[in-house]
Amino acid sequence: MPLLHATILTIFPEMFPGSLQYSLAGQALQKNIWSYEVINIKDFGLTKHKNVDDEPYGGGCGLIMRADVLGAAIDHALLTNPDGKIFYPSPRGRVLTQKFVREIIGISPTQETSDQTICTNLIILCGRFEGIDERIIEEYNITEISIGDYILSGGEVAALTILDCLIRLLPNVLVNHATLQSESFEEKGEFAGLLECPLYTRPAKWREREVPNILLSGHHKMIQDWRRQQSIAITKQRRPELLHT
Repeated sequence: MPLLHATILTIFPEMFPGSLQYSLAGQALQKNIWSYEVINIKDFGLTKHKNVDDEPYGGGCGLIMRADVLGAAIDHALLTNPDGKIFYPSPRGRVLTQKFVREIIGISPTQETSDQTICTNLIILCGRFEGIDERIIEEYNITEISIGDYILSGGEVAALTILDCLIRLLPNVLVNHATLQSESFEEKGEFAGLLECPLYTRPAKWREREVPNILLSGHHKMIQDWRRQQSIAITKQRRPELLHT
């Protein structure tokens, strides 16, 4: 049984698994660490043209995805994924952070993912046009998620982003889970709450640019102190609000 299963509702089923069929997520998919099902909302559309949208009440520009069409699609999704918690990518939603990602998947920063028994079922509703009828959100107690303060053409790219964030935290996806502790936005470890420090590899000199001498010293304590100082400086410069959270 996969640790994570996602049912995705979309009018563009061909967009999945998309980038998730490659690299770490793709390998995890092949190993059945996670799985997915795509439901075409148009299969529940109205008339011979399978319409899923209509003009907004009260006037205005654009089209709204209909409550009756989405309701039928969600009900069908719940038949195959009855325990699925429903998420809707939306600019109105709670901003997706690393903390939020861990909440969704049920892993706290103080726990090692390899020690967890995870069973997470999701239903992700990908909106299009101007959005979805508000009654759908109310009826199914849907959690809205924003992946940033900008607008996309639809929810599919956001859904791929959300799933990528979740999948990489699953046991046996990353080769070395210790790398999570030094990543930006993580809440655990010496670099908790900081942006990641600069990274270097071979060659030691490239286009007259040299790797900082401290990284070549072999003095692990000094290197660790330097990395933390760099993380603090970069965070202060680029995301100062993180230092006060």
